[in-house]
Amino acid sequence: MDEALLRRLTPGVLTVLVRRGADFAAAEDAVQDALVEAVRVWPADPPRDAKGWLVTVAWRKFLDAARSDTARRRREDRVEEEPAPGPAPAVDDTLQLYFLCAHPSLTPSSAVALTLRAVGGLTTRQIAQAYLVPEATMAQRISRAKRTVSGVRFDQPGDVATVLRVLYLVFNEGYSGDVDLAAEAIRLTRQLAAAIDHPEVAGLLALMLLHHARRASRTAPDGALVPLAEQDRTRWDTVAIAEGVRILQAALARDRLGEFQAQAAIAALHADAPTAEETDWVQIVEWYDELARLTDSPVVRLNRAVAVGEADGPRAGLAALAALDDSLPRHAAADAYLHERAGDLTTAARMYAEAAHKAPNLAERDYLTRQAARLNSRGRH
Repeated sequence: MDEALLRRLTPGVLTVLVRRGADFAAAEDAVQDALVEAVRVWPADPPRDAKGWLVTVAWRKFLDAARSDTARRRREDRVEEEPAPGPAPAVDDTLQLYFLCAHPSLTPSSAVALTLRAVGGLTTRQIAQAYLVPEATMAQRISRAKRTVSGVRFDQPGDVATVLRVLYLVFNEGYSGDVDLAAEAIRLTRQLAAAIDHPEVAGLLALMLLHHARRASRTAPDGALVPLAEQDRTRWDTVAIAEGVRILQAALARDRLGEFQAQAAIAALHADAPTAEETDWVQIVEWYDELARLTDSPVVRLNRAVAVGEADGPRAGLAALAALDDSLPRHAAADAYLHERAGDLTTAARMYAEAAHKAPNLAERDYLTRQAARLNSRGRH
């Protein structure tokens, strides 16, 4: 493969697409996809006209992406800003598309990544952040998934567990990221719950409702992040909380515990506390123990360490945190919080600054920077 040739041809191909009417960013994505395809195809079947081949493939990639984006925007436009409680309407094509993208020929992780990119509308960067992997690694994973399903018939729907994972990640990105997809994820999960009698589907719906109920209080009027302990609980949606708790209780009564039910139970305990000080941290730690047993997730263990710090004191929380890899996302933020609770303001300020440097989004970075500045200011007085 002549990589130098590809580099020389890229500007010309990009120019052709822009002249044909593609905006620059979309044209750039399409050209990159065409280059990936060239790396795969050319060693075995080199084209006679390299530039013409790249233009043709890139233009097809651009048209495919434009059609997908238009369809996604049309679906999003039909979704109201806030999800209404009650029974879901009949299952639509969107949910069916989630099942079809979770193709049996793909591994669960590849199916989730492909669906998030192709149907969920998330960028490769956002998906990589959700999976805690480098963006380049996720780009390769998505490209492999596309190659795997290229030419196969999408007549074998994937399993429920994979679809639930996709909906969970779409909701998380919509709840805390750059794209507002939370309401769409709730809508689709309602439909899935109406179609499938499964406690984990109910658990995921309960989890979404309980988190979404706090949405109005998560940011200040200036857009600043408001942590859970400082949120105005009078702004929480009590109707959504009541529905989420009711759905969760019915799911737990079936005695088939799964990770989404355990997460929802933790969210319900937060929602049930009239004030932050009245939170039942002991029971939350117990639920984190169940969740760690179900998932063996390092992120779960990180959150558990913070809960231990609330239930048994900050030194206990720091001891639990010390057993974890300090490269974990938000490890520095948890370390800073627990050191502040323990009275070590110098270390806390330093860790808040480090956490701000590693923050995945602007709102979180600004909040952590303010925390570091606050403690540094206290240290000077």
